[in-house]
Amino acid sequence: MFNVDIIRGDFPILQREVHGRKLVYLDNAATTQKPLAVLDAMRSEYLNVNANVHRGVHYLSQQATELHEAARERVRSFLNARKTEEIIFTRGTTEAINLVASTFCMSQMKAGDEVLVTDMEHHSNIVPWQMQALQRGIVVRHLPITDEGELRMDLLDEYLTERTRLVSLCHVSNVLGTVNPVAEVVARAHALGIPVLVDAAQSAPHMAIDVQQMGCDFLALSGHKMYGPTGVGVLYGREEWLDRLPPYQGGGEMISNVSWEKTTYNELPFKFEAGTPDYVATHGLATAIDYITALGLDNIHAHEQGLLSRCTEQLSQIDGLRILKGEAPPSSPEGDTIDFCPTKLSCPPRGAKGGLGEASGVLSFVVEGTHPLDIGTLLDQLGIAVRTGHHCAQPLVERLGLTSTVRASFALYNTVEEVDALTAALHRVIPMLS
Repeated sequence: MFNVDIIRGDFPILQREVHGRKLVYLDNAATTQKPLAVLDAMRSEYLNVNANVHRGVHYLSQQATELHEAARERVRSFLNARKTEEIIFTRGTTEAINLVASTFCMSQMKAGDEVLVTDMEHHSNIVPWQMQALQRGIVVRHLPITDEGELRMDLLDEYLTERTRLVSLCHVSNVLGTVNPVAEVVARAHALGIPVLVDAAQSAPHMAIDVQQMGCDFLALSGHKMYGPTGVGVLYGREEWLDRLPPYQGGGEMISNVSWEKTTYNELPFKFEAGTPDYVATHGLATAIDYITALGLDNIHAHEQGLLSRCTEQLSQIDGLRILKGEAPPSSPEGDTIDFCPTKLSCPPRGAKGGLGEASGVLSFVVEGTHPLDIGTLLDQLGIAVRTGHHCAQPLVERLGLTSTVRASFALYNTVEEVDALTAALHRVIPMLS
């Protein structure tokens, strides 16, 4: 059974005090805490199996290689990819998207061709495309959102033009918590022969992902957001696409043969893995996947949805506090290139228009007459860790007519008591700032 009290025992950091108060950690969308199983696995490898992978015939190197490639297979199984060759280890979601942006635009696009993103993207799924726009003259368009904080699917066909070469969108918004209908986006894009990249940084820790069922051509995720180590992530890519794309970086491991006359490249997946990988981190990532799989992603999702529902209900009762879901953006395609439209939008209480719908464990809010930084600072003094700012989604926050918000985000180890502690703290803090 899913027992949060037992689970919390796997995360010693949750027992510490901050400013003399027990830590309430609600910044999980930024990074999650690591269970002892992950820390112990990585420590054990450094102590017992530390050697460079793929290059040594000696025992330690062979053991390290086996652990590293077992991690690749574990990720393949977790995502239900067809082959381990479709699993590329990266430093995280950001590098994975940059890899695709660089190699895809280099080999598959020309000036005037378009990439379609959305209004709710993280900077990691905006800036790499803007950089390519400046370097290669491609055009970056962004699909608007509805007043419920969902994609304007009614406009998708309008935004998929004869110039569109790739769609790149988040599975879950890190600000609004919206779960996007990626399978439908993929189907409609594929009907026009357009491949799709999915940013799964905010979905992989919370729900089951099946890349074959989803149908996406690329998918990126980060280990540190799913209870694994920092500095490691994954790019899934269909074999046929990875074969067509050129290498991202040059150096050791990605080569087959080097001479002064010509260099030939290694087979997949090593073609995209130049240099020594963080083979200890990949083992840690595999251990984290084992951990959440054993708990059950359906159980995790249900637990977090319960916390989100309780928090939404309680915070909705606080005068002057508005939970963000977004408000109707303009439906006109004007201003939809890399210069983002500065339209100011209002922020109704979450659920005010049609209920919560499907959302991930993220709750962003503002309080009338106060600055999010002040709220976050005072909450910290009470031991409660939340995130304030634009959450690396500045265009979305600006479209909401804001510069920053307060964000509480939930994980498998958070409790009902912690939700209540946040509510009580806000009731104490807000009058101090009024």
